[in-house]
Amino acid sequence: MKRLSIYFTLVPVFGFFPAWWRLYRHQGSTQEQAISRLAMTLAFLWLSGYILFGTAAQSSEFGSLPVLIGGSLWTTTYFLTCFGLMVRLSQGKSLWLPGIGQISDRLP
Repeated sequence: MKRLSIYFTLVPVFGFFPAWWRLYRHQGSTQEQAISRLAMTLAFLWLSGYILFGTAAQSSEFGSLPVLIGGSLWTTTYFLTCFGLMVRLSQGKSLWLPGIGQISDRLP
């Protein structure tokens, strides 16, 4: 049952809510809370990039197509990262990501 709840945490976009709830209520083991912090960090990074790409596409003078392509690559990378973490979870491997793991460890 714990593994299933961790899978829900790693679902792109929607996994933010179970992760936030787990951290807000201080529920779960230390590993579950670390995965929740990682999922929240990934979601915040994706959302901030998505907003920046959207803003840049609207205010671009030279055409918005390259910026929109960049935004779609940003979203695709986020989804593939979450899927890759799910695969690593099913294999029993570590879910730590270089750089992002260090940022997420600083969250309360």
